[in-house]
Amino acid sequence: MTPSPPDGPGRRRDERAGPRVLLVTAVDAERDAMATAFGAGPPAPVPAAARTLHRVTGGRLRVDLLAAGVGPAAAAAATASALTTATLGGAGYDLVVSAGIGGGFQPEAPLGSLVVASAIVAADLGADTADGFVPVTELGFGTVEYRPDAALVARVAGATGARTGAVLTVSTVTGTAARAAALRARHPDALAEAMEGFGVAEAAVAAGCPVVELRAVSNAVGPRDRAQWRVGEALAALAAASGRLTSVYADLPVRR
Repeated sequence: MTPSPPDGPGRRRDERAGPRVLLVTAVDAERDAMATAFGAGPPAPVPAAARTLHRVTGGRLRVDLLAAGVGPAAAAAATASALTTATLGGAGYDLVVSAGIGGGFQPEAPLGSLVVASAIVAADLGADTADGFVPVTELGFGTVEYRPDAALVARVAGATGARTGAVLTVSTVTGTAARAAALRARHPDALAEAMEGFGVAEAAVAAGCPVVELRAVSNAVGPRDRAQWRVGEALAALAAASGRLTSVYADLPVRR
């Protein structure tokens, strides 16, 4: 593996260049797990102002890894910045991947399993009312759901062995059985919960770039019982999935 230099302003993408992927995690531990697929240990530390790490794998394929921060706002801001920088440099991305660990709805998404999002949903964007939660779309604003390309989702699921279902983005992690039940009632196809996917998707969609979300289940959605968490197992599953995803990346159409 050899590092790839960043693209400078005004630099045009080489017509011979292969697919370019932006892989976004929340924290360094998730990023480092995904980086192991590229034949190296954890990436070397970089300044906070330049947190995109460049890796080259499989000849022409390039994957840039970004630890964007926790929560949908941090994820959206960092992803948008990376996408804009790449576009201005004349070498935009062909796919954005939101990846990391998350909670799984039981028993459909057991600890250590993988989930790829058929829908990326902002599950708590809206208003509380006397009649229950109202999504922001019913208030006449915005959107609360993005559906990645179904064929791409199927390819990711096939390569990684992931289950397919909605992944909910929340700003407050679920900590009670009552809230878990309420989320499942509103989103019966939900398999997992995390905090960044919708923010990443907002930035990707605004830039006209395809997006997918992959989660490794580290804990059950519901009452917080840290003794039952399996963060190490989830990170290991994430690392294994990252290696299998390279075949999906390599076949991506290149956006010129």
